[in-house]
Amino acid sequence: MASNPKFRTALGSVGRLARNRRFQYGCVAVLAVGFCAYTVRVWMQVSRTLKQGVFASSSNLYAAPRMVVQGDALNPDQLITELRESGYSEAPQNPLGYFKAGDGAIEIHPGEQSYFRPEAALLKFSGTKLARIKMLDNGENVNEYFLEPHLITSVDGGSREKRRLVTYNKIPQVLVNAVLSAEDKRFFSHWGFDPLRIAKALYVDVRSGRKEQGGSTLTMQLSRMLWLDQNKNWARKATEFLITLILEVRLSKQEIFEHYANEIYLGEHSTYAIHGFGQAASVYFHKEIENLTLPEAALLAGLIQRPSYLQPFQHPERAISRRNLILGMMRQNGFIGDVQLEAALQDKLTLNPVPADYGDAPYFVALALDELNARIPPPAENQPPVPRRIYTTMDADLQRIAVEAVQEQMPNVDQQLIAKYGKEARNWGPPQVALLALDPKTGEVKAAVGGRNYVTSQLNHLLSKRQPGSVFKPFVYAAALHNRVYRREGPITQASTLQDEPHKFWFHHESYEPTNFGDNYFGEVTLRRALAHSLNVATVELAEEVGYNKVADLAWNAGLNKEIQPTPSMALGSYETTPIEIGGAYTVFANRGIYTKPRFISSIREMQTGKQVVRDAPEQHRVLDERVNYLMVDMLQEVVNSGTAAGVRGMGFYAPAAGKTGTSRDGWFAGFTSELLVVVWVGFDDNRELNLEGARSALPIWTAFMRKAAERSRYVPHELSSRPDGLVQVEIDAETGKLAGPACTVKAWAYFLQGQEPKEECPGHETDPATGEPVSELAQPLALPITKEIVSHATH
Repeated sequence: MASNPKFRTALGSVGRLARNRRFQYGCVAVLAVGFCAYTVRVWMQVSRTLKQGVFASSSNLYAAPRMVVQGDALNPDQLITELRESGYSEAPQNPLGYFKAGDGAIEIHPGEQSYFRPEAALLKFSGTKLARIKMLDNGENVNEYFLEPHLITSVDGGSREKRRLVTYNKIPQVLVNAVLSAEDKRFFSHWGFDPLRIAKALYVDVRSGRKEQGGSTLTMQLSRMLWLDQNKNWARKATEFLITLILEVRLSKQEIFEHYANEIYLGEHSTYAIHGFGQAASVYFHKEIENLTLPEAALLAGLIQRPSYLQPFQHPERAISRRNLILGMMRQNGFIGDVQLEAALQDKLTLNPVPADYGDAPYFVALALDELNARIPPPAENQPPVPRRIYTTMDADLQRIAVEAVQEQMPNVDQQLIAKYGKEARNWGPPQVALLALDPKTGEVKAAVGGRNYVTSQLNHLLSKRQPGSVFKPFVYAAALHNRVYRREGPITQASTLQDEPHKFWFHHESYEPTNFGDNYFGEVTLRRALAHSLNVATVELAEEVGYNKVADLAWNAGLNKEIQPTPSMALGSYETTPIEIGGAYTVFANRGIYTKPRFISSIREMQTGKQVVRDAPEQHRVLDERVNYLMVDMLQEVVNSGTAAGVRGMGFYAPAAGKTGTSRDGWFAGFTSELLVVVWVGFDDNRELNLEGARSALPIWTAFMRKAAERSRYVPHELSSRPDGLVQVEIDAETGKLAGPACTVKAWAYFLQGQEPKEECPGHETDPATGEPVSELAQPLALPITKEIVSHATH
């Protein structure tokens, strides 16, 4: 090609053009204009971010506000801990601050964006009780006061992170000095670039043959963290250089350090990224940043280099070694003396972390984010996310109690399996658990635990479909009572009797032959007894009588999935559902016959304007006649008082409660008080048989949770419901369901729709000649002492 005349001519023309002065000036001008345009664009981008706020793209998820009530068991130290967790700081002049007012009193000043009320209040204590709440604007004494919701997590670009923003004047000088020694000792004297540091880094890297040291200043690191990706190329380095200059012009050194201190990545905790020294001080030492000691400040500064490798929880020896190196550098730079250095080097690493699941609630957060995405679709591609304040329904106190109940009781499940199966059980892996606690009147989920440990298993078992077993049975009995309200012939009542004996049921030319737990049968039994003792054959007989379709219709109307089919096995909970679905379905019984859909978000506001985007209201509809629901609640109370769930009483929970145990492959218990509905599931990930009744596996967790929850003023149980008009209470014979007469010795009180109560008296009972006591097959289980491990005569 070089010998081609045309090519030589064209090459010569290009050469002459390149030597042309005007062409050269034109190229320079084009490059200059391009550089200026790019500089302006970057300047505007950085300026816009600084104006909006460096962290304005993050959305924050908050727990529900904490309500304190006069008379609560609460002391000043506990309150201060909760205030700090909610973002308050110890300074009265702050928008969100508190200070000790003396005489066991604390003064609280909410911020301008207070969730409930902007008024300041004075809380006075007497010993370990909150004695008085006084509003400072008008001097009024009130009974309750809401604290600001505490931050659960921040969400930025789909990732979960936790950050506690601090101002420069809150950062202790010892931490500033530690960071300068570790990362940029001439920070306050250079203009964003440190030629001496860069030259030293190049020398060390060339000498070692690999990258040993970095030459980036704090300002350069901040520019990368906030505006750039991790790709290493010349274009990115040029942009980093430009942003660094802009930051040095636009911000003071103190402002740059403050942004750096709030953004720096310092490791992972549970499922969250730790950003900023404020959050790191809380996670690693459970203290405010201003209270950090010299060794603690050196440790945090040392984490900047390699947060995962130096993670102090997992690698304490590495963290200590790096800390000591930083302490030595601080001594070289003149920030500390020999005595301080020696004392700090001798200091042992003392970590004081808060258990991750207590406040972080990873399973709850996952469900809340799912609900958020369903309500507000994410922004389109290339569109910036809209920062929002997302207020969830989570009660941080109940969430902590839920985690504690799981951690305390699941080892008992492990021990039962080992006692039953020996070493073989150790090879199966640990059984898993799910707990859902909600307000049945509003559907607000107060606590959610989806497994034993989110770090080791992110599978959220609250969403896992499993056979509910006998937890489903109440819907069979409710369908029977409900449908007979509108079909007056031959009403079914609590006292109606069923035949509990081996029986083969036919459905679509196929047979189905259920058995009772332990293969025990009791002949003629009332509905009340059949449900209390979870009798399988009697329950299927009732479903057949009322109609499988009517039972399925009721289950669907109560929020259970449409995969539940109207077949005989449906009556015993053979079709899979989730703990969340069961929780929603049981709101019918706990809320006067009204279904309330579980929800995790209460409201959403725009971060910048405070404008309310979403204000969630309960999604409800009536499922049961209120009178029929009262009959069901009464029967479910019998389950707790003397039936398969009597272990609740044996474990010391005596408040009014109702519920139902369930055993399929797994263990279940769904129960409620006047204030809370709680569902607990226990089982294996691989769906193998747990072979522990719900009374032995799930019920103890439920009881442990309820006992502690009931101590909180907001959740003190009362009577389950008031009796609606149109019901009468009658004493009946517990075995035959007939009206109790003088000859009856096994009696019970039952409720009936007016006009449906029994009229015929029972004829009396055969007595044991030796003791004179009535002979009753069903009286015997009721005579057993209530213990923690009730074994009933039916499927639990």
